[in-house]
Amino acid sequence: MTDPRTPGQDNDRGARLVASGYRRYRGEDADVYFSRDICQHSGNCVRGLPEVFDRNRRPWILTDNAPADRLEALIGTCPSGALQFVARD
Repeated sequence: MTDPRTPGQDNDRGARLVASGYRRYRGEDADVYFSRDICQHSGNCVRGLPEVFDRNRRPWILTDNAPADRLEALIGTCPSGALQFVARD
């Protein structure tokens, strides 16, 4: 199956997220964006992938500590939308 995205589309989305207050956490295959202002602290992230999300570590998100597909699936469970997943080109 081919990827229907046009080149640069994910970069544009990432730029829009940063402009709206999200912080980017870069990874090799994907970037994770987080907005502290939107977060409802449900804990899905820290319980679901503690090797990626650890509030006691700086940076607290280590994007490359899990495969991109698992990371994308977990971020899809964020009820507030405070976490966003963007695959890298």
